[in-house]
Amino acid sequence: MNYPNGQRKNISRPKDAKKNTNIFSNRGMTLEEDINETNTFYVKANKALIYKKPTPVQIVKVNYPKRSAAVITEAYFKQASTTDYNGVYRYRYIDFEAKETKNKTLFPLANIHEHQIDHMKAVVDHGGISFIIIRFAAHDETFFLPAEKLFVHWNVKLNGGKKSIAYETIQEEGYIIPFQYKARIDYLAIIDELYF
Repeated sequence: MNYPNGQRKNISRPKDAKKNTNIFSNRGMTLEEDINETNTFYVKANKALIYKKPTPVQIVKVNYPKRSAAVITEAYFKQASTTDYNGVYRYRYIDFEAKETKNKTLFPLANIHEHQIDHMKAVVDHGGISFIIIRFAAHDETFFLPAEKLFVHWNVKLNGGKKSIAYETIQEEGYIIPFQYKARIDYLAIIDELYF
């Protein structure tokens, strides 16, 4: 398993210790909520400006049951969204996708769309930093996988190969993001190690 400081660590815990750890970290928060809290911390600490992108929606019909309460009754997506988050850190553009899976053994590439891969490639081509954060809920582990590693697996899929990335492969090629109190998903620590 890769850690942000580049050192490999083998952590063995008794079964009871693992259970106690899960009680703290499995507190009902989704990956998106954890990242949003982390990004809020980054902004308040003046560390980075990274935000969740709004999904572009075209409103078609609105019902006005009362003057003070409008209800959208019909809407559609204007265009396919790119990735979930973007912003600026240390004068570099940051752009990433976040995915959570309940699968214990693999991450299905069907969770990502071709237009998202194209967007991530364009970000990398223009000198930005792009990656995916993957949470394996069953293992209570969150990983940072650089876009360049994701592209390799995507190309294998396009050429008729595996349509998923094995959990063990993500452990080897990705970087585990330890859960923390203030910056819950401190992905900037990994960016510091890899890109600066």
